[in-house]
Amino acid sequence: MSRVCELTGKRAMVGNNVSHAMNKTKRKFSVNLVKKRFYIPEEDRWVTLRISTSALKTINKNGIAAVLKEAKANGLVK
Repeated sequence: MSRVCELTGKRAMVGNNVSHAMNKTKRKFSVNLVKKRFYIPEEDRWVTLRISTSALKTINKNGIAAVLKEAKANGLVK
């Protein structure tokens, strides 16, 4: 399973490791993902999502219903 946030679509970024001698080698910046269950009262069911921690903070601030509605508008959720 790829490391992609199901709500925001965040993926791993690519960059460089830079040594003291300024030698550059490729590296990956992985997304901080967590598996979390949410209760959606409108649908009266539980949903398990693999989301980034920044998306989790957004859900805590705005609510799961608002975030899911925005993700559907962006085409990230069916």
